[in-house]
Parts: sequence; structure tokens; C-alpha cells
Amino acid sequence: MTPEQCKMARAGLGLSVRQLAEKARVSTNTISRLEAGEELKPRTVEAIQRALEEAGVEFIAENGGGAGVRLKKAS
Repeated sequence: MTPEQCKMARAGLGLSVRQLAEKARVSTNTISRLEAGEELKPRTVEAIQRALEEAGVEFIAENGGGAGVRLKKAS
């Protein structure tokens, strides 16, 4: 997950930094650092990505058109 993907996912879900931090069980500073492009421990990034996926985000890998995110369709 890139910093841009995190920002796009959070915006798409309408989550504040605080709300995402609570869902991922990390500090708000950690979310801000990730979105600013700072390197974090892989397990921390995984926890944030997992929280976003559980909230309904799908991450799209770099495939020549750039990495991205999309919201899952409601079932």
C-alpha cells in the first residue's frame, strides 16, 4: 500500500485520520507519517491496510496504469 492509496482509501470511505487509526489500532501520528511517505514497519502498514480492506476497500496493484483503490460493491 502506497501513501497515496492510503489517502484515497480513507477519503473514499469518509474516514478521518483518527477513525482509521482507531480501526487499525495505531496512533494518529502513525497514519499521518504513512500518508506523508515515511517508512513504517511492514506489520504496521499491513494492519492499516487490513483495517481499510475490512471497511470495504480493494487495493489495485501497479499494472502499468498506476496503483489505486476502489470500494467493494455492497452485497
